[in-house]
Amino acid sequence: MTVTAIPHASHWGAFDALVEDGQVTAVRPFAGDRHPGTLIDSVPDIVHSRTRIDRPYVRAGWLRGERAGAMRGGEAFVPVSWDEAIRLVAGEIGRVRQDHGNASIFGGSYGWASAGRFHHARTQLHRMLNVAGGFTGQVTNYSYAAGMTLMPHIVGTNDCIQGPATDWPSIIDNAKLMVCFGGLPLKNGEVCAGGAGEGQYRHWLRQAAASGLRIVNISPLRQDTPDWLGAEWLPIRPGTDTALMLALAHAIVAAGREDRAFLATHCVGWEKLRAYILGEADGVAKTPAWAAPVTGIDAETIAGLAAAMAANPTMITSAWSIQRQDWGEQPYWMTVALAAITGGIGRPGTGFTFGYGSINGVGNPRIDLPVPQLNAGRNPVGLFIPVARVTDMLEQPGGGCDYNGRWITYPDTKLIYWAGGNPFHHHQDLNRLLRAWAKAETIVVNEPWWTTLARHADIVLPATTTLERNDIGASSRDRHVMAMKQAVAPQGQARDDFAIFADIADALGVRHAFTEQRDESAWLRHLYGQARAAWTRAGIETPDFDAFWAAGHVEFPAPEKPFVLFEDFRNDPEANPLNTPSGKVELVSGTIGGFGYDDCPDHPVWFAPKEWLGAPEAGRFPLHLLSFQPATRLHSQLDQGRVSLASKVAGREPILIGPEDAAARGLAAGDIVRVFNDRGACLAGVVVSEGILPGVVAMATGAWMDPAVPGEPGSLCVHGNPNVLTRDEGTSRLGQGPVAQSCLVEIVRYEETAPPVRVHEPPVTETT
Repeated sequence: MTVTAIPHASHWGAFDALVEDGQVTAVRPFAGDRHPGTLIDSVPDIVHSRTRIDRPYVRAGWLRGERAGAMRGGEAFVPVSWDEAIRLVAGEIGRVRQDHGNASIFGGSYGWASAGRFHHARTQLHRMLNVAGGFTGQVTNYSYAAGMTLMPHIVGTNDCIQGPATDWPSIIDNAKLMVCFGGLPLKNGEVCAGGAGEGQYRHWLRQAAASGLRIVNISPLRQDTPDWLGAEWLPIRPGTDTALMLALAHAIVAAGREDRAFLATHCVGWEKLRAYILGEADGVAKTPAWAAPVTGIDAETIAGLAAAMAANPTMITSAWSIQRQDWGEQPYWMTVALAAITGGIGRPGTGFTFGYGSINGVGNPRIDLPVPQLNAGRNPVGLFIPVARVTDMLEQPGGGCDYNGRWITYPDTKLIYWAGGNPFHHHQDLNRLLRAWAKAETIVVNEPWWTTLARHADIVLPATTTLERNDIGASSRDRHVMAMKQAVAPQGQARDDFAIFADIADALGVRHAFTEQRDESAWLRHLYGQARAAWTRAGIETPDFDAFWAAGHVEFPAPEKPFVLFEDFRNDPEANPLNTPSGKVELVSGTIGGFGYDDCPDHPVWFAPKEWLGAPEAGRFPLHLLSFQPATRLHSQLDQGRVSLASKVAGREPILIGPEDAAARGLAAGDIVRVFNDRGACLAGVVVSEGILPGVVAMATGAWMDPAVPGEPGSLCVHGNPNVLTRDEGTSRLGQGPVAQSCLVEIVRYEETAPPVRVHEPPVTETT
């Protein structure tokens, strides 16, 4: 039998799909990737999976007229034809916009469905809804919403969160110390939005280890740096990073080691922040002795680290995860302040940035170039909510929230259309979301698999996986543009999102506005041509589309010199001001202060989290649960693949627990436990680890939520989705980001016979 190798790409790496007799049988890494990850091994499992949706379906109760108020998730689905499905969806869009207005259509999505820049489900969905009159959308993201909103006020941009960031070669050549709040997790570095031709993160970490760079991992988890990196581990109590940063600042200032010249010429507000740090403003000096009982790190260690930071060129980095907690804006603001105090901002290899270890590509050397990208167009409605406020929106039509200096009024949502995401993975307090979900009249989902989202929809349209269509993979963090060639025919009756939305747009009378009379091939040529013109203007010659497609990829040259974040500003702040009101680093922000938010004042402060090991609730729920990004899948993608399945414990998601906490509860490795609090409960499989702070437990996100009683909010998740436990509140009125990392739980052995995990099997279907 002939085996054909088809070049393709994904968020977890570029690869050749090996196709035999119309099936993807295996994959091999892209030849140019010297450091491939393991997640690509799951590709054959997800293309040819029992969980694939074979044709369009409609919830049986919806067909009977049971709509708003229906508790979805426990009903059978009825198969329908594509013509009928398109008619139903277009009819609902038309009905809602006529009877209630376009603001009552919520276009929910998230950008991780595909590395392809054309078949990008979020963009395709929003483009279709835009030409149909608009919708209520979302801003920011679940990854770094608080920081994303804050940083433009402080340094004029949020590029410091997602890149470009100071290059790893600059750090390795110039820094002597790297202080990492949240560590440098290796697993996260195997994923890159838009795909990557080479997973460079592992390479640069090894170079850093070989260089003698001192790396300090400040995290409750030792695994947040790989063992071979040789990092020092300072286990910190979750939610207390800001307190530690303030104490480090106090020790530096008390020793007279702050960079007074930089603070005077490049920053505003230093005197006010200094008074807070020293306790002159509130009577509480933020000394190492003050921070020790808060953080769990002894005062001598804090003082010693502060002295090292003052004496050595230091890079300070904070992972995206540390702002996903109560008052998440504060540690990011204080990260900038600490870098300003040490004077490293804009110098080679030092200063601050966010996201090293949060995703592959942050710090990779790359010339800043545009990538091929589909334009979603303009939303005529112009209404949005912060991404993590979806449950509030559904619960409180006509209510609203403060966000970044404005008031947002929630619409009366009648129709939810979701494509390219899974809110039953990303969102918090999923039982509360499930109750709010029932308020919508119609929920439409484009989805390749019977995920939890698809099971809680009314109209389910089977979408292709990336292996069943042609596309272009590209990322602003990588030096490659990859041809993503169709490897196999669409499975069952699956169709790509572009084709689905084109037919819906046709039924709504706006097909030409949506397609611009281009098919898939014409769009790929058009998008590549637009990007190529920009590359040419930047002085980089690249092949035409046909040559690119034949070769399978384009590789850009490495930059001639390392990139240093804020270097021009450092060298001449008058000629290169920041995009802030002062043109400088705003250690005190008059803009934020003018908003009048008591939960985010005009400079960084320490607020005790609402849920942490120092809270009164810790008596009832004495363990702090951290929910981290998984090593065996991307968010909830690939959960049904072999890599993820091999990591399960007795078929459940693993939970890390320290030996002391396990012994206190009579638990051993391999036990099935019930993890619970007042918001919900799930099952998990015990993994005992020496590398976790006592009082802390940790689970990966992304296990498909599997209620023991489908359609019943509060039912035990038998699979192990930690977001049935996390709290659904905003970080503050400024950023309204998620606070998933501020979560208390208890754990007990599950003594009953564990219910089977059924979410990786298709749901019940019936015929009318």
